[in-house]
Amino acid sequence: MKRCSDILIASLALVLLWPLLLFIAVLVRLTTPGPAIYKQERISLAGKSFRMYKFRTMPVDTEAKSGPIWATAHDPRPTPLGGVLRRSSLDELPQLFNVLEGSMSFVGPRPERPYFVEKFSQEIPGYADRHQVKAGMTGLAQIKGLRGDTSIEARVSHDLEYIENWSLKLDLQIVLRSFWVIVADFIQKKAY
Repeated sequence: MKRCSDILIASLALVLLWPLLLFIAVLVRLTTPGPAIYKQERISLAGKSFRMYKFRTMPVDTEAKSGPIWATAHDPRPTPLGGVLRRSSLDELPQLFNVLEGSMSFVGPRPERPYFVEKFSQEIPGYADRHQVKAGMTGLAQIKGLRGDTSIEARVSHDLEYIENWSLKLDLQIVLRSFWVIVADFIQKKAY
């Protein structure tokens, strides 16, 4: 049932949002050299990696020399358009294709990069337990205000709470609440 709801929601969202997706893709291409879509390795169900899609918000090869860097509120790396896309969470919209193809779910723990998964798995008890379910575009931790550079321990706690109490009703509540959280975070400049 969860997979069916993922397909339904992602398909409906893509049908409704395709003009916006196209517009953003064109803007990214016109404002900075490089592809509009950025593919990044992330970890999901059973610790397996997949390529997550996002609109590119930084110049190409930004982390080539530094390696993975954790995003912070005053991160200088995003382009001007990239900063707006991040604050509005519009950079995440290509993940609808991840949901449609089955590498992600609409609701679940947010996926992280392998470097940080290894680091957090060693430092935070229960972190690896998040991979009992598919990663999601949004989750319980996100609607509780834990986006960006916030407590990983608190995120893990909410992710595990979600896994233990999963239901379609809970997924629907999280999806509906996510829209309000994104708007509020954009207005209050909490997202980056």
